[in-house]
Amino acid sequence: MFRAEYAARGPVPQDVIACVERETPVPQDGEVLLAMLAAPINPSDVLTLTGQYGMLPPLPAVGGNEGVGRVLALGEGVTGVAVGQTVLLPVGVGTWASHMVAPSAGLMALPNGADPLQLAMLMVNPPTASLLLSEFVALAAGEWVILNAANSGVGEYVIQLAKRRGLRTVSVVRREEAVAELLALGGDVVLVDGPDLAQRVAAVTNKAKIRLALDAVGGKATDRLAQCVAIGGTVVVYGVLSGEACRIAPGSFVFRDITLKGFWLAFWFRNASPERQREVYGELARLIAVGELSARVHATYPLAQIKDAVTAAAAGGRNGKILLVP
Repeated sequence: MFRAEYAARGPVPQDVIACVERETPVPQDGEVLLAMLAAPINPSDVLTLTGQYGMLPPLPAVGGNEGVGRVLALGEGVTGVAVGQTVLLPVGVGTWASHMVAPSAGLMALPNGADPLQLAMLMVNPPTASLLLSEFVALAAGEWVILNAANSGVGEYVIQLAKRRGLRTVSVVRREEAVAELLALGGDVVLVDGPDLAQRVAAVTNKAKIRLALDAVGGKATDRLAQCVAIGGTVVVYGVLSGEACRIAPGSFVFRDITLKGFWLAFWFRNASPERQREVYGELARLIAVGELSARVHATYPLAQIKDAVTAAAAGGRNGKILLVP
């Protein structure tokens, strides 16, 4: 078997990780042996390699926080999954590998006939998008939501889920080429970010009362979103693509009563009941399996090209996700 391992962290993520050959493990009691089908490279994975993510595994480690595999063999006492079943891995088990063993209790059975590339992206971005739309502001059909980095993985899921829920979106991007792509995806309004963003948003929405903004960028972009929401509105920060601290003018708090909150899926996992988790993932898996929810794939790489794959994932200007297909 092969795994993408790293024994140190550093500022250039592709320099610290390498594909190595290991003995194929044997499943023990309560475990299954999996052949990995696909695993994405998320921004959080890149930040983990550089040491900038909020939760870092002990070293040495295998890269990857999500993915799907097919069950090859069962250890003693395993029930609930069968050989040949496609399953979703729990977060943080090191999915950048050709094979792995995992406790059967942490696996979620998935439709065998669905696209493994789309299923591989189920664990992190789709629930993040869904929960951003539901956990902070009780939105009614017809209301507007504004989000930046709208052509990111989470952003595109937000657009699709918002449309299913009867919500309208103002999608903010950083390059003109992304506008047509998001309009085709179902975005209601797509604007290129800039200092006059609030004025342009007011014009295209007829001064709609926008109560929720979703910020994946940080820096000055946070305050540009804050200027777009109504008095008493909420800005939720769930990413820092700019690498800069969020900046909000004091007047946004004092005179406009803006609330600034953060979201991290790891905290939701700690607090949500198993029933709630199954409810969220079950609905998202169903939508992905029938092709009603998807994300664009920019390119796929074999594990042997892990350095090239991480380089591509860390670079800007992509048109979709980078995935490993061991």
